[in-house]
Amino acid sequence: MKKKLSKFLQIAIPLGLGFFLIWYVYSNFTEEQLEDLKAYFKNADYGYVLLAVSLSIFSHISRAYRWLFMLEPLGYKPKLANNFMTISVAYLMNIFIPKSGEVSRGILMSRYENVPFDKGFGTIISERVVDLIFLLAFTVLAISLKHDILYTYVTELIPVQKLFILGGAGLVFLVVGYLLLKYLKLAFVLKIKDFITGLKDGVMSIWTMKKKGAFIFHTFLIWGLYVLSFYTATQALDATSSIPFSTLIIAFVVGSFTFAFTNSGFGTYPAAVAGILALFAVEFTLGTAFGWIVWTSNIAAILIIGTTSLIVLPLYNKRRVTKEKAQ
Repeated sequence: MKKKLSKFLQIAIPLGLGFFLIWYVYSNFTEEQLEDLKAYFKNADYGYVLLAVSLSIFSHISRAYRWLFMLEPLGYKPKLANNFMTISVAYLMNIFIPKSGEVSRGILMSRYENVPFDKGFGTIISERVVDLIFLLAFTVLAISLKHDILYTYVTELIPVQKLFILGGAGLVFLVVGYLLLKYLKLAFVLKIKDFITGLKDGVMSIWTMKKKGAFIFHTFLIWGLYVLSFYTATQALDATSSIPFSTLIIAFVVGSFTFAFTNSGFGTYPAAVAGILALFAVEFTLGTAFGWIVWTSNIAAILIIGTTSLIVLPLYNKRRVTKEKAQ
């Protein structure tokens, strides 16, 4: 019962937040603002949108290729096509159930490439750790580029005294958490310790792989394509084409967090991107239109490629097995 409730909440809370934000944002728009939104959508250059989506797809191909370097030391050499299709299905699953994509990747690779689930899933966790490190690095970059405006905004929103209190509370929480993990032997604490150990082992495994140079190259390539895709999308609207790069990096980071921690940013991505751009004097309706164009185009690509992969995977592998037996 508790597991069912937990799964229900994992799906319902992000979806509920997404629907609420959509309702809240649009209910506050005037008729004039709604007309402006329609004009932005109508006048957008969808050639740039298509190019931006294509760059995102190339990043998925690079991710699929990078995965080979993690599986090879374990004794597995899956087909690149299987890697790409399982990743595509994973992105599809994440739209409906947050974080379910990682599990589906492990299951599909176990079924079609005979990679044991625990080993395959371990490489996926390692990969996610690397992605988190890069996202945090971009976060630091974003804060350093616009630290003055962000600091003013945060201190106006939360007084400096409260920031110190929050910082102190956070420090106490970390110390208490460390002590609990070190000395308590309760089942849930041991699970957390195992998870943290797995994350650490995952990060360290990158430095012991044979092709770590290629792995690092593709990691930079993946995130470079993400940023380039986001930048290319800004060219679809005349009003966003001149936004400073430093502002775009911050919007990119905020948008990435919504993709990572909700149902692929449903409702939250456009609202978050519009909100952060408004902080840097970009009209809120413009930011909303831009956010929806980026989100909708990427989700459409995920739905098409993910669904196609889900259908093609068993057919491709059945044909491959038949061909191998014939040889």
